[in-house]
Amino acid sequence: MSYPLRMCRACGEPVADPDDAVYVGYEHTNSGPGREVWAHRDHVAEAARLDPDHVRLLARILLLRAFEADL
Repeated sequence: MSYPLRMCRACGEPVADPDDAVYVGYEHTNSGPGREVWAHRDHVAEAARLDPDHVRLLARILLLRAFEADL
């Protein structure tokens, strides 16, 4: 059975073994549909990138909760 060719986000090499492929996320593109992001099982930590907007939003929520308790 064949499966679609998946490229590792961290090393740029194809992931030959489907059991070694780990779905990292979905990346939007400027033109056309976006694409799925994959990585080798050993490269997941390198391939996963935090979205700065999500980090800012989470920080704001945590700060509001911390200061709300003091009111």
